[in-house]
Amino acid sequence: MREPYTYEEFLKIIETLRSENGCPWDREQTHMSLRPCLMEEAAEVAGAIRIYEKTGNWENLREELGDVLLQVVMHAQIAREEGLFAMEDVVNEVAEKMVRRHPHVFGDVQADTSSQVLENWDEIKKREKEGKTQVQTPLREIPAELPALTRAAKVLKKADKLYESQGTFEDALEAIRSAASRIETLGKGADGQALTGPLGDLLLAVSNLSRICKLPQEQILSDRIDEMIEKFE
Repeated sequence: MREPYTYEEFLKIIETLRSENGCPWDREQTHMSLRPCLMEEAAEVAGAIRIYEKTGNWENLREELGDVLLQVVMHAQIAREEGLFAMEDVVNEVAEKMVRRHPHVFGDVQADTSSQVLENWDEIKKREKEGKTQVQTPLREIPAELPALTRAAKVLKKADKLYESQGTFEDALEAIRSAASRIETLGKGADGQALTGPLGDLLLAVSNLSRICKLPQEQILSDRIDEMIEKFE
């Protein structure tokens, strides 16, 4: 039985797969073509974590983490071929970021609570983005590719911080009532297009209420779906 593969050997395997004598499928891949793969693998890691929490079985988590690493290395290899950067640059950049954003560990900044850590993190992140032009606006830097509930929570949180426009618990409840009332007025026979606006407002208002209550809405809905499945099956 051979010794376990090393990190360097794994990088070489991916390089070989992308080479002229490698795998036709791997050679055809681009950053864009691999986007769905990365999103699917990330979701499967989340599923593996759920399975681990319920059963204590960690083997699936190990496998799925490997699949995410494969995606990262594939993107880095493609970028290397394009003359942009290599996997070593990816590792170095994230290492520098972790040191830079944890001055309470690697520097002389005091942070005794998680909230203080997050405040420092946000401030450092803000300084890092100064002078960069790849982001159009602060709210549009939140990826549109995120699940809608997760994106809503992040946009609402940032909008509240920047513009203080998201209101109170009572405001969120009133927005829910208002949207629900409009839906009720339209009725179930209403044109689907007419329902789109108030339904969107209702979902956004519920997201805002979750944000105000500091509740993880994506996880709440996922758990309720699981409960529904168990009920039916």
